[in-house]
Amino acid sequence: MSRFLAPTIALGVALALAGPVDVRAQATAYTGATVWDGTGAPSRLDVTMLVEGGRIAEIGPDVSVPATARTVSLDGKFVIPGLVNAHGHVTGGWATDPSASEEERIRQDLRLYARYGVTSVNSLGDGRAALAVASEAHDGRTHARLLAAGPVVTAHDRLAAREAARRNVEAGAAWLKLRVDDNLGSSEPMPWDAVAAVLEVGVEHGVPVATHLFYLDDARRLLELGTDLVAHSVRDREVDADFVAQLTESGVCYVPTLTREVSTFVYGSRPDFFDDPFFRRFALAREVRRLEQPEVQRRFRESASAEGYRRALPRAEANLVTLHEAGARIAFGTDSGPPARFPGYFEHMELWMMVEAGLTPAEALRSATAVAADCSGFTEVGTLEVGRRADFLVLGEDPTVDIEATRSLERVFVGGREVSMAPGG
Repeated sequence: MSRFLAPTIALGVALALAGPVDVRAQATAYTGATVWDGTGAPSRLDVTMLVEGGRIAEIGPDVSVPATARTVSLDGKFVIPGLVNAHGHVTGGWATDPSASEEERIRQDLRLYARYGVTSVNSLGDGRAALAVASEAHDGRTHARLLAAGPVVTAHDRLAAREAARRNVEAGAAWLKLRVDDNLGSSEPMPWDAVAAVLEVGVEHGVPVATHLFYLDDARRLLELGTDLVAHSVRDREVDADFVAQLTESGVCYVPTLTREVSTFVYGSRPDFFDDPFFRRFALAREVRRLEQPEVQRRFRESASAEGYRRALPRAEANLVTLHEAGARIAFGTDSGPPARFPGYFEHMELWMMVEAGLTPAEALRSATAVAADCSGFTEVGTLEVGRRADFLVLGEDPTVDIEATRSLERVFVGGREVSMAPGG
């Protein structure tokens, strides 16, 4: 975990209740499910999870349910923690009501994430409105939790970079984000003295820094300078033993964002997933229509950068497996949120791709829950343990056996409150 991020709360933390009230009064007991709790332990059968005040009060096969509790049977279902996206972008561009205020559009983006089971998002590049929404008390809301970085720092002048980073910190940014690479040779990369200036601001203010990169040599130098999160895959060549050791020894988390590469080229024709019922359940229709237009598809087919990123994807997948097997901390993230990167669905696609690349379903799910939460700074979610926020998913099939069983998502809870899955809900 980053040197700046707060430690994970201890198990068994007391629930925040006013006065000498029975902690189980008016609780809800979810009974009978098979629970994979995200801690690394095997799934447990016939579990009861007692939720009170939005937190898990008790969990296990032998929980005594108080008479005052409401009971919800989950017999035959599978429960896992809510998914955590360590690298997304929340801008309000996916709102069903584009005429709403910017803050409300961002909340609608977060509701979209939640309806697909993504209950926490670390937004690494957004606007001031996202910072405002991230600062709101989340209790009682049924949208994804949010950490926000503010605008990405791209200044090429050292002083300008420091000033941009400082403004983000003053606005309440939980992260700083900078971009290092040259967009496959199409732009000038950020100079290293400007990069160092942003990292210095992070150290001065206790705010972690995430870095966008592409090249292995850049990744080496960023680790040397003290980056707190490698926010994309190394995609230009195979990671070597020296870099593997450098990353694993640093403890810095590595975010593959495989679906980011997919989004650059897949719309050269109509993608098969446009017909996936799980995609169509909540996908924003106007963006689907835009990507079905022949002229838009032609631009994707003729894009030199799209071809470059398509060729880079197998290298990203191979590097993911190499780093995972070496013990690097792989934090699940997608870079979803910009146009063509569908929030919510792309997180499921990322899971499926991680397993196809070589991780087991349980390894991919742990990356997407406990590890991503820890790497992002979401200190109260990611696992289903006593004292944690009750962010969890209910599925009809077991995703630890077949990762594509995440399509069987039936119910989503954020802080113990159920997210509406009804059309337009």
